[in-house]
Amino acid sequence: MHWFDLDPIDDSYFETADFVYTYGMDLRAGADEVWRGLTGLEPLSWCRLLGVHYTSATPHSAATTRTAKVAGGFMQLREQFFVWDEEQRRHAFYVKQANVPLFRSFAEDYRVEPTPTGCRFVWTFAFAPRPGFGIPVRLALPVNKALFASFVRDTRKRFGSVN
Repeated sequence: MHWFDLDPIDDSYFETADFVYTYGMDLRAGADEVWRGLTGLEPLSWCRLLGVHYTSATPHSAATTRTAKVAGGFMQLREQFFVWDEEQRRHAFYVKQANVPLFRSFAEDYRVEPTPTGCRFVWTFAFAPRPGFGIPVRLALPVNKALFASFVRDTRKRFGSVN
């Protein structure tokens, strides 16, 4: 399989990327339970269209790496975390490599905060197309939105939705 390198990013990318989608979910489960689901040995296991596995040993940190298979492996990603804050229940990564050449850069940010009724989980996706792939990425936006929406639905189903 051929791998395409993506540009590394920093925390400011979630404000400056060409495309940013943020999903806030008020969940019935407590913040610690949701955080464990995001950081455990099988993170995001409830998302039907996503398979994620860590490739670095515990304890996890801002140097943690993992792989992801999206939609049964149609898209495969090698991810590098650059934020990992257990106390604040936040982590963020960028994609180092992908098996499809669509993106110049791609990142996700996860934040979990306790609420009186459970927790609020904010999941942000940010990306920019690779030069020459702007039109295909724009044409695929409905597919991306549907994929992200499936992750949100699966998360609400797993942890219970307050709203």
